[in-house]
Amino acid sequence: MTVVRMDNVAVVVDDLEAAVAFFTDLGLEPEGRARIEGPWADRTVGLDGLRSDIVLMRTPDGHSRLELTKYHTPAAVGAGSPPPPPNTLGLHRVMFTVDDIDATIARLRTHGAELLGEVARYENAYRLCYLRGPAGIIVALAEQIG
Repeated sequence: MTVVRMDNVAVVVDDLEAAVAFFTDLGLEPEGRARIEGPWADRTVGLDGLRSDIVLMRTPDGHSRLELTKYHTPAAVGAGSPPPPPNTLGLHRVMFTVDDIDATIARLRTHGAELLGEVARYENAYRLCYLRGPAGIIVALAEQIG
């Protein structure tokens, strides 16, 4: 048996509305909201008394989704301070292709996003950058130039 598709990537956030605003300004579209709770959720996730709210964000091409999750109970556990660097084991980052990297960075800065380095050129193909987004996650941006 093989994978049919990748359905979504989930990101746990502390401020769901701020995260929705951030990813909406990036260009994703809210696809649906749901309250997740009950015995099935407890068994699936492995947490007793689970209650969370999610918003599913869809990329404009309709092929990819990002699930933003706000845990109410049990409370979310912080990843630590400062946020982990890009070479930390585990989920590394989420990358999006954008049509104008400079304009995208400017929009996301209004939501508190900060560049980890700078916008760099990869050969004559891409302009790339990493920035810190909601809940400290790393969001990578790529603009095709060649």
